Amino acid sequence: MKMALQGNNLLIKEADNVQFAVIKSWNKMRWDRKTQLLSGIADMELLDKLSGIVRLPPTIAQRREQLHAVQSAIDRERVNPEPKPVTKYPVKMSLYAHQVRGANMCLVAFGWASPEQIGGNQ
Repeated sequence: MKMALQGNNLLIKEADNVQFAVIKSWNKMRWDRKTQLLSGIADMELLDKLSGIVRLPPTIAQRREQLHAVQSAIDRERVNPEPKPVTKYPVKMSLYAHQVRGANMCLVAFGWASPEQIGGNQ
């Protein structure tokens, strides 16, 4: 099986019949007859499932680790009792703790802040 990552799209070629059937059963990838490729969004769930059946190439494994780091940072911030703002937010009033948590999680989820900046790892 050959895999490639184009942006956020994962492309799979030359999967055997068993691998093809398993991957197709997840309903996370589409088969393109013209190019003979399976394609789908390379989200954490798909990459976790694929890592269970094959060894991921280094670039795709790195993408999987990045997604796990982001999710871990968001989970840490969700339960942080004393959140610190990652940046100065453009509001006039002081933010409540839950608002700071939400803004911080949003910045990390959209990739505008690194996972290391929140959750007590400053």
